[in-house]
Amino acid sequence: MTATPHFTGDARPYGGGDPYADYRTADFPFSHLVDLADRRLGAGVIAANDEFFAERENLLKPEPAEFDPERFGHKGKIMDGWETRRRRGTSAAEPHPADEEHDWALVRLGAPGVVRGLIVDTAHFRGNYPQSVSVEAASVPGSPSPEDLAAPDVKWTTLVPRTAVGGHAANGFAVDAEQRFTHLRVNQHPDGGIARLRVHGEVVPDPAWLAALGTFDVVALENGGQVEDASDRFYSPATHTIAPGRSRKMDDGWETRRRRDKGNDWIRYRLAERSEIRAVEIDTAYLKGNAAGWAAISVSDGGDGEGGGDGEGDGARSEILPRTRLQPDTNHRFVLPEPVRGTHVRIDIFPDGGISRLRLFGSLTEEGAARLTARHEALGG
Repeated sequence: MTATPHFTGDARPYGGGDPYADYRTADFPFSHLVDLADRRLGAGVIAANDEFFAERENLLKPEPAEFDPERFGHKGKIMDGWETRRRRGTSAAEPHPADEEHDWALVRLGAPGVVRGLIVDTAHFRGNYPQSVSVEAASVPGSPSPEDLAAPDVKWTTLVPRTAVGGHAANGFAVDAEQRFTHLRVNQHPDGGIARLRVHGEVVPDPAWLAALGTFDVVALENGGQVEDASDRFYSPATHTIAPGRSRKMDDGWETRRRRDKGNDWIRYRLAERSEIRAVEIDTAYLKGNAAGWAAISVSDGGDGEGGGDGEGDGARSEILPRTRLQPDTNHRFVLPEPVRGTHVRIDIFPDGGISRLRLFGSLTEEGAARLTARHEALGG
C-alpha cells in the first residue's frame, strides 16, 4: 500500500469565497477506475458506531461535498459528510481517549471486486477531521447484516493501515490486494469527520448469477464490463455509458467537445468476458441539441481491443451496426441478424456529441464463462 501524494495537518480556517480554493488534491493513478462504492451500483453505508453530527450515508453521495458556512442545527454545524462526536477519556486525570479507541462505519460495495485505490476525502473538515484512518475489507456472500459482519469467523484484510491524513484534502491510497471484496470497514482515529469515500477498482461478478440470468448486458459495469479508452472525456466520463439505469440528466451520459476537424469520437469497451451479442441499445436520453448524429458499432475478438487511439479502424474489428442515424433524447434498439462473438466492442459516433447509455445484450460463451469462473475462484470469490 502506498499513498501518493500524502496530505497531513489542518487546512486554514475558512476565510470566505470559494471553499475549494485551498482544497488539497492530486491526480491519482486509479481514479479512472469504477467506484465500487457507487450508490448507483447498490452500495450503502449499513452501520456506524456514531453519527452524532452528520449522517454516515453522506459518505457515498456521488457529488462533491458542499459547504454552507451559515448552516447550523440544534447539534451544531451541519457538515456534508460523516461526523462523530468528540471522544473523551475516562476521568479528569485521563481526559484523552485511549490510543485504540476509534469510530467506524461499515460499507457494502455496490459491485464486489478488486480494490485498486481509495480516496478518503476530508473536504471542508479543516480542524475536525480524524487524526488518522485505516480501512479493512472482507468477502462475505449474500446480504449480511452488521451483526453477521461482526462475527468472529469473518476474515478482515487490511487495505490501509492506520495512517495520518490531512484536513480539507483528498487523501489517496493505492491498494495492492489481489482479492475480491464485498464490504469495507472504515475507521477514523480517534474521531472526527470524513466527507466522501471513493473505492476504485475492478468489478468481479458472480459467475453463478450471470449463468442464472442467461441473457444480460455483457458490457454493464455491474456485470464486469469496463471502458478501456475513449477519444474525448471533456464534459463527462465515458464510463457513464455503462452505468446502471437510464440517464437522469444531461451530464449523466457521455458528451464530447465540439469537433472542428473531420474526425469522429469513440469509446472502446472490454466485455465481462468473451460473449455472444444478440441485441444493442443506444440511448441518447437528455441529449437534445448535442446528441451524436450517427453511430456505428464494431466488435473484436481476443487481444487487447486494438483500434488504436486515433479513431481509425485497423482491420481487426468487424462491424455489427453500420453507421446509423440517431435521434435526440431517444432509446434506439437493434436486434442483430445473427449473434456475434467477441471480447471488445467499440462505438464510433459521428462527428461528435454524445450518448447516454450503451447496452449489449447477450450471454457468455462457454470459454468466457470458464475464464470468469476461474478468476472468481482465484480471487477468493
